[in-house]
Amino acid sequence: MTHTLPNLPYSAEDLSPAISAKTIEFHHGKHHQAYVNNLNNLIVGTKFENADLETIIKEADGGIFNNGAQVWNHTFYFFAFSPKPQKAPTGKLLDLINAQFGSFEQFKEKFTSAAASLFGSGWAWLVVNKEGKLEITQESNAGNPIRKGLRPLLTCDVWEHAYYLDYQNRRPDYLKGFWDIIDWKVIEERLK
Repeated sequence: MTHTLPNLPYSAEDLSPAISAKTIEFHHGKHHQAYVNNLNNLIVGTKFENADLETIIKEADGGIFNNGAQVWNHTFYFFAFSPKPQKAPTGKLLDLINAQFGSFEQFKEKFTSAAASLFGSGWAWLVVNKEGKLEITQESNAGNPIRKGLRPLLTCDVWEHAYYLDYQNRRPDYLKGFWDIIDWKVIEERLK
């Protein structure tokens, strides 16, 4: 199976000022593409040659895992954004957020704290656990909660390449902009 870089459902300029066209061009067009290329090269002749990304995340190690997880993580990240997003969750997702975190605002504070405090490179995640409850988790490097039996709903990339061109070392400023482009309609669909 040859993995490909997905086309984004918006243009590179559409997420500005939260994320600039230049960052989209580098982050999606170069970094994300490099993970796809590396994965395709690494899986040749292995048991993962015809595996989907979730199988790779669950079973692979080393470079195949790192590149496969990064392809999945980045696609999941980029596809949660919209230039005209639904700004807040509704229905069942909002009920789960309120039950677990007290309010949507309290959830955003806790998620932002998880993303801001992750040492080095990695990802903050909103996931559904095996009991059907929401959790906020942190994963270093290419980590993905699927490997732990959790179902991802939302992720924030806190590798520096996600924000350095726009925000330099100001991760908290990047996180403020992140909330402006999350499309909660997409996140609600992931819960179904």
